[in-house]
Amino acid sequence: MLDTKVTELLNQQINKELYSAYLYLDFSNYYYDLGLEGFGNWYKVQAQEERDHAMLFVQYLQNNGEKIVLEAIDKPAVELTSAKAVLEEGLKHEQYVTSLIHGIYDAAYSVKDFRTMQFLDWFVKEQGEEETNADGLVKKFELFGDDPKSLYMLDSELGGRVYAAPSLVL
Repeated sequence: MLDTKVTELLNQQINKELYSAYLYLDFSNYYYDLGLEGFGNWYKVQAQEERDHAMLFVQYLQNNGEKIVLEAIDKPAVELTSAKAVLEEGLKHEQYVTSLIHGIYDAAYSVKDFRTMQFLDWFVKEQGEEETNADGLVKKFELFGDDPKSLYMLDSELGGRVYAAPSLVL
């Protein structure tokens, strides 16, 4: 049986991951509307990853005999004003999610919940990758976004991203 506070935070993280999926689907739709289908694809894949992250938290709680508490998922409240601003919002969001994961890890650490800490180790690593990818997109857009040919090439590159399910063993 898990600590009550840790269980509460893990349940909240399910909601946060599903919100992330909604947010990234919103980003994807924005880019498709602009005709940047590669960017749209990149965020559509990102939305799939976030849904899988939520399911990993669900499975972890179920494996530990804990009740899953689903809450309403908020509508994304980010104003999408430009292609670059969306990327910057994506980076900010990943930094926020990292802080949430660290908060759960800290709560697990404080009660010596080593099993949950081990489970979260994958997410700590994953968030490092997510922030690096989001930061890289911002930097690439800053380099190439004003040049139509370069933007076309970047969009084509992002269109090649394919979905790969996470390889975390619970």
